[in-house]
Parts: sequence; C-alpha cells; structure tokens
Amino acid sequence: MNTKYEIVVYWSEGDGCFLAEVPELPKLITDGATRVEALRNAETMIEAYLQTANEAGWSVPEPCGRLAFA
Repeated sequence: MNTKYEIVVYWSEGDGCFLAEVPELPKLITDGATRVEALRNAETMIEAYLQTANEAGWSVPEPCGRLAFA
C-alpha cells in the first residue's frame, strides 16, 4: 500500500463523522465512523486513484512531504 501521501484526518461536526483528505490528490476525501476507519478508507482510495490514473495515463503528483499544503 502506498503510504507516502499525506493524509489529514479530522472530525466534521456537520457530517457527524471523521473525514480524511489527501491534499496532493485532487478531490480525494473519505469518511469513517472512527479516525482509523477514515484513514484506512483514504489509503484504499489512494491505491484506487493511483491505479486509475496509471490506466488512464493521467499525470500523478509526487508526494511533497509533511504539511506541504498547510
């Protein structure tokens, strides 16, 4: 599993769940009832995104590192 991309996990009061965003991959955001669930969902979505991007010939940004988008 690719864990090089930064994942930001936080509680969303409006959604009533934890959200996990991957700032370096456009529009990649997942949710979960717990932090761990949101994180696991994000890791799964990163893999799916990278596989789809590879198959479609999209360019994929390289992981920039800690808090590159803060």
